[in-house]
Amino acid sequence: MTTGDGNPPHATTPPPGWTVNVVATTGSTNDDLAAAATSGAATKTVLVARHQTAGRGRLDRRWDAPPGTNLLASLLLDEPADRPGAAMRSVALAAAAASRRLAGVSVELKWPNDLLVHERKLAGLLARRVADGRVVVGIGLNVAWCPDGAARLGADIDPLDLLAALLDEWESLPPSVQALDDRYEAELGTIGRRVRVDMGNGDTLVGTATGLADGGRLVLATDDGRQRTIDAGDVVHLRGAT
Repeated sequence: MTTGDGNPPHATTPPPGWTVNVVATTGSTNDDLAAAATSGAATKTVLVARHQTAGRGRLDRRWDAPPGTNLLASLLLDEPADRPGAAMRSVALAAAAASRRLAGVSVELKWPNDLLVHERKLAGLLARRVADGRVVVGIGLNVAWCPDGAARLGADIDPLDLLAALLDEWESLPPSVQALDDRYEAELGTIGRRVRVDMGNGDTLVGTATGLADGGRLVLATDDGRQRTIDAGDVVHLRGAT
């Protein structure tokens, strides 16, 4: 682990095969790591920032936290071309497992890219594909601080210890993409829930999430009797289940 933030190397080291670089501040770890990927950065490179000034979530929402409080990181991963989103799903599963291990919290996944604790947001993920086909997966996970209405793990956890646990859990994930997707679906709290889906084009769908299709797409039984397969959308869990 290398640090460019003026601090000594952290005592918790990542698993073999990973390169972790820590900086004090940057605009966006996703942007920086995507640029590094085009310059030859190796798969399993991780960039961590103690503070981000231009971090973004889905729908270009701003993601920010006080310096040093939360895990703000991006991971450069391989992803099969025929399994879009597999890299992000793997990081979501690993982050959930690491959070349970270090903090003992009950974490569930929310489609397509959030971690929840008792329906409060703990983390968000955002992925982007780079020119050579690899994927940069960014994660912002609340550790010592969270905005009103969100969840956090607790101030006694070091974000770099959480990252090391995340990488360790990632190494323990099923090797096949299908097995990974099956585990993701099993941990997805959205399944069986009534949801509202903002499609991003002005359309809104309401219905029950019944499962996942190939590639992690959400299958929705809408209230008007149709079945829709959704590639992308902003999901809100509604009260109750069918």
